Order: sequence, then structure tokens, then C-alpha cells
Amino acid sequence: MECRKVYHVTTNGSNGWKSMMENTGRACVTGINKQDVVNRTVEIAKHHTKCSVIIHKQDGTIQEERTYPRSSDPHASLG
Repeated sequence: MECRKVYHVTTNGSNGWKSMMENTGRACVTGINKQDVVNRTVEIAKHHTKCSVIIHKQDGTIQEERTYPRSSDPHASLG
């Protein structure tokens, strides 16, 4: 059984945004524009059989979590 890969989109200090796979020390996507980093991270996530992208706000709190594919969401909801 493949475990879920989790990417976090967070600020990159004062230099924009980055996404990192959980439990790694290296950013896989960086950029100035948050939406660009989110979009590129989602494209990476869609290539895994089970993956989540957790998008953080500027203050570090969680803004949104997206699961790919949707059918693998452990907390399936109607919304």
C-alpha cells in the first residue's frame, strides 16, 4: 500500500513562496507568486496515486487542503 505524499505550500521568507514534500529538506517548487507555486505543485501531485497539497497563508496557518485523486481523500465530504 502506497502511503500518501504530502506537499506544503508556504512562504519562502521574504522571497515569495515554496512547496516542499513533507519530511524532506528541499523545496521542489519556488516562486514569487503564490498561485503559480500552487498550480505547479498541483501538477506534480496529480502524478502520484495518493497525494495531498496543503496550502498555507502568509501567517503559516492552513488555508486549504487538496487531495489527488479526489477518491483517495480520507475525509471525503460532499463539498
